[in-house]
Amino acid sequence: MTGPLANHTIDSIRSGLKAKQFSAEELTRAALAFAEAENPKTNAYITIASERALAAAKAVDAKLAAGENPGPLAGVPIGVKDVIVTRGLRTTCASRMLANYIPPYDATAIIRLEQAGGIIIGKTNCDEFAMGSSSENSAFGPVRNPVALDRVPGGSSGGSAAVVAQGTATLSLGSDTGGSIRQPASFCGVTGVTPTYGRVSRYGLTAFASSLDHIGPFARTVRDSAGLLQVIAGRDELDSTSAVAPVPDYVSALDGQVRGKKIGLPKQYFEGLASETGDLIMKAVDVLQNLGCQVSEVDLPHTQYAVPCYYVIATAEASSNLARYDGVRYTTRASSATTLADMYRVTRDEGFGAECKRRIMLGTYVLSSGYYDAYYVKAQKVRALVTQDYAKALDQVDAIVGPVSPFPAFKLGEMVNDPVAMYLSDIYTITGDLAGIPCMSVPCGNTAEGLPVGLQIFTRHFNEVEMFRLADAYEKSRSE
Repeated sequence: MTGPLANHTIDSIRSGLKAKQFSAEELTRAALAFAEAENPKTNAYITIASERALAAAKAVDAKLAAGENPGPLAGVPIGVKDVIVTRGLRTTCASRMLANYIPPYDATAIIRLEQAGGIIIGKTNCDEFAMGSSSENSAFGPVRNPVALDRVPGGSSGGSAAVVAQGTATLSLGSDTGGSIRQPASFCGVTGVTPTYGRVSRYGLTAFASSLDHIGPFARTVRDSAGLLQVIAGRDELDSTSAVAPVPDYVSALDGQVRGKKIGLPKQYFEGLASETGDLIMKAVDVLQNLGCQVSEVDLPHTQYAVPCYYVIATAEASSNLARYDGVRYTTRASSATTLADMYRVTRDEGFGAECKRRIMLGTYVLSSGYYDAYYVKAQKVRALVTQDYAKALDQVDAIVGPVSPFPAFKLGEMVNDPVAMYLSDIYTITGDLAGIPCMSVPCGNTAEGLPVGLQIFTRHFNEVEMFRLADAYEKSRSE
């Protein structure tokens, strides 16, 4: 990594500000300049938020000058996936449908981030409406992986992973519905966290599949990802699905105490793995054993049904959520239409990309009369079985570990015309979202071609502490 943020963490920025090695404004200007210079390589940002970033940085410096606490993320440059609304700052969802949409309010996660002193550098590119596994389904062009520019960064939060890997942001926010944080984190060699469903408010997150959507952090270290989640987590009265559960001090819990922890390896997760990926995962398991963890096999028997189950539920919810984009209110509107029916039809035809249309049609079909029970109801029953699999396994062990993806980052265009193959790339991440449990990806090495691979960690509902502790101990052991 290169650039002004490549070696910075939350702690180093806090220390630098306290020691007056730089001001928040100086760091922000350097970050903005670097983002502008580097973005043509990866196309990771859709919008650079220069005015908002500098205003926030000046506010941090003013608090420091007055002797006030500027917040735990003071001066930290952060990218935000462009499906999370930002007041007065264009939010496109990477779609022609919302190409010029300026939201009138901030998402709860954004409010908490900025109250903590965080600096929003820009809005990151992604798959349209978060629908995809490669960040190639964007109206603003595909995102390129900064590790290998001919490869995808993963999706749908590819831009958020890329800006952290590229060093144009210290942290970023993404969203995860079926693996859209963990898979890009694995492909780009950074840390990505999908918290327990309800741990972070979804207020202001553009809905894809409401029962599956999460907001979560990207960072270069486990400690930084824990610090960002600490800020954005917690109950929100504006989101009825946000949890009342107290938020622990994640960073203080990183004590390295993992000896004696029971780790489960799901046998279904080691079938069909690329050999290098499998080898790297098993080396990571060896590291955990050397740290004193006890490893045993666990069974997740309904994993094979997860992909079809997910794509019934997610597309059904998407078809409902995307019905609001009709040209009447805040979307773009087709100018060629002469009747109301034409306006609906042409606006949606011109505004949505191919993947959005595919999922809307599939979702409408599975919800239609005569098919609802056969598909949607059955998928919800399978979802309950997947959740039970994890509950039973996590009664036996403290955490489950395995691969994030069957393979490392693939080449741009390699799967774009094969949606089924693309869907199957999420086989190991979808189950965590269906169960609503916390899960994350932590880098565990590179293939012979230099492509990153991520180790996935799952724990019980609202037990992010255990997940972070294990990931942090593994990360530190690898870096020694």
